[in-house]
Amino acid sequence: MQTKMRMSRKLLYLFLFVSLSSFAQITPKREFRGAWVSIIYQDQYPQLSVPEMKQYFIAMLDSLQACNMNAILFQVRPSADAVYASTIEPWSKHLTGQQGRAPKDNFDPMAFVIEAAHDRHIEFHAWINPYRVTSSANEPLHPGHIYFKHPERFVTYGGKIYFDPGLPENREYICQVVRDIVSRYDVDAIHTDDYFYPYPIAGEQFPDDKSFHRYGHLQGFSSNQRADWRRNNVNDLIREIKRTIVLTKPWVRFGVSPFGIYRNKKNTPDGSGSATNGLQNYDDLYADVKYWVEQGWIDYNIPQIYWEIGNKAADYDELIRWWTRNNYGKHLYIGQDVARTMKAGDLAQKMQLERSLPGVYGNCWWPVYEILKNNGNSKSHLQNNYQRYPALIPPYTHQHHRAPKDVKSLKTEWTANGYALNWKRNGDPSNPEKAQYYVIYRFGNKEKTNLDDPSKIVAITRNTSYLLPYQSGKEKYKYVVTSVDRFHNETKKGKSKTVKL
Repeated sequence: MQTKMRMSRKLLYLFLFVSLSSFAQITPKREFRGAWVSIIYQDQYPQLSVPEMKQYFIAMLDSLQACNMNAILFQVRPSADAVYASTIEPWSKHLTGQQGRAPKDNFDPMAFVIEAAHDRHIEFHAWINPYRVTSSANEPLHPGHIYFKHPERFVTYGGKIYFDPGLPENREYICQVVRDIVSRYDVDAIHTDDYFYPYPIAGEQFPDDKSFHRYGHLQGFSSNQRADWRRNNVNDLIREIKRTIVLTKPWVRFGVSPFGIYRNKKNTPDGSGSATNGLQNYDDLYADVKYWVEQGWIDYNIPQIYWEIGNKAADYDELIRWWTRNNYGKHLYIGQDVARTMKAGDLAQKMQLERSLPGVYGNCWWPVYEILKNNGNSKSHLQNNYQRYPALIPPYTHQHHRAPKDVKSLKTEWTANGYALNWKRNGDPSNPEKAQYYVIYRFGNKEKTNLDDPSKIVAITRNTSYLLPYQSGKEKYKYVVTSVDRFHNETKKGKSKTVKL
């Protein structure tokens, strides 16, 4: 019976998708389209020379730009180490093959990728893992690692080393790392994934007796409230990271991609959990994600809903609807597993469902490498259909809601490179509330101007010039240029210019 119901639901999604296929060109103009770029467990990076690494990153970004991605979540701190030039933590072994070994020629991968991504109108979200120190047993650490300076601040669980989340000094240290990244690099966001307290190991208790006895009772938690104390520790970290970002660069966002299940319904006294049966953020990882969203401590939420539609333990349909109901109207994007989605044949149904729910603002794909190798034709489907046209990231109006001023002096002129549309900035580009980039639309002669139609976007650029496709000078077109600030607020009308091409 259950199998028949799942098949009927899939057929319904397919029918809805096919019935709307004639409107495929009406893809969202506003949609987050991200991809996770993991560094850990990727063998290729230590094998690459600096020129090869640059070429690899450029090819990656060009490929993502081709399918209209607008954000990458780039892992810059896998294991209390750095994929950037840090004076706080050693270079990552996942980048160079040995912790503490720097790339040649003072190459800074994060600085390079930020600039290259921004050149392609792709946001850079610096992805950090807060508590993890080693990713495998007996993993060597650089002699200058903080573990050797303060071994009392760490615990070993499952043969791996972690910062003890119960110690305030560890939260201060993690915030120091965040402050360093945000202050020195032009990142668009700080991002953390689902690794808070480590995934539980059967038969092994997390060894935080010392920190609980030192701080738990002082904070008012009794001996049978250790789970509440652990959740409070993670709450404190999330709140303090957000505060650190706001005090450093208030326009930089903070996002989290938690495990896909918050709580199972059977574990919630009021039945408010999802109809699922799996690991839980709240009870197992001590991550009260709903509370963070409600308090405004995170700017976007990307639950990792990696399962298939109709999965018995964790149904994608159930979970995406649950998160939509429990995200308090804030920015909600969906974490999608590329390989599992393509293997199950769920892409069409997932895209239709995600875009039909008003509380969902986009997707993030795991991992980027599956997109790059076109697993199951995933990249082809995105490029030719679901992300055929560019999309602007939904505006973060809770941070700032006023659009910047329109451009000035919009005109056409012949240049050394050809016939160009030129304009002047209106406002200081160093001010995040002023224009940071521009959207250029093109409409045919007598065609209605509709800035909500992404198929009319011909370019998104940080430049103040656009090279026009001049041919015979007989066809008339209307170009509209709008201004967009760092929070993705766009001017309503823009400035227009009618030209003959």
